[in-house]
Amino acid sequence: MSYKRAEHILPAEIIELIQNYVDGESIYIPRKDNNRREWGERSNIRNELDTRNQQIYDDYQQGYEIIELVKKYFLSEKSIQCIILKMKKTV
Repeated sequence: MSYKRAEHILPAEIIELIQNYVDGESIYIPRKDNNRREWGERSNIRNELDTRNQQIYDDYQQGYEIIELVKKYFLSEKSIQCIILKMKKTV
């Protein structure tokens, strides 16, 4: 997220109105609903995690033990269990 100086993008009247509510404080102005992106959409991390989780589930289906998956994927036992449970529900 980048910051922009209000006086460079907003009319003085709007700045004065905002100052009535937040004088000198930082505020967050959310995106319009139609401009919002899902988490990981820009960086593609969501797809990478989905692929990894599918690999974990495939390994589990092929007989890997939870403890082996913990070591292979560097995740906690609880994380592996949650991934497997979630994948079982989607199949």
